[in-house]
Amino acid sequence: MTNRKILAYNPELKEKARKLRQNMTFSEVLLWNRIKARQMMGFQFNRQRPIDNYIVDFYCKDLMLALEVDGASHDAVEVQEYDRRRQKRLENLGVRFLRFDDLDVKKNIDDVVMTIQLWIEGHQEDLMGRLPTPSPSKEGNDCEN
Repeated sequence: MTNRKILAYNPELKEKARKLRQNMTFSEVLLWNRIKARQMMGFQFNRQRPIDNYIVDFYCKDLMLALEVDGASHDAVEVQEYDRRRQKRLENLGVRFLRFDDLDVKKNIDDVVMTIQLWIEGHQEDLMGRLPTPSPSKEGNDCEN
């Protein structure tokens, strides 16, 4: 696996991220239960991850992929503008985004998971050298010499 790009973050966000992890929305919990523990094609995601001066809902370092779940609070014009500025700043650092509506996660979690899988499959050429190493086979470990 090649070296991944290290993205700095504001250390003052660590406590806020911790609190967000303790108070996840229902949709965030649904998605987290499907992507945690390397369930997403072997890739590790973190939740409520500080990057630069922002916190993203979920982040995979190897993919440089942020997953965002947008609820009703994101409908306000000022929040949408903040989200656009935030996303543009993080994209300039190399982060890529997939955004999902809160209701889609609640009603169509399988479709959301499939969308993430298809995104990963569609970016496999970009990801060469960053794909997770498969677990070694345990076959042959019981051989006697």
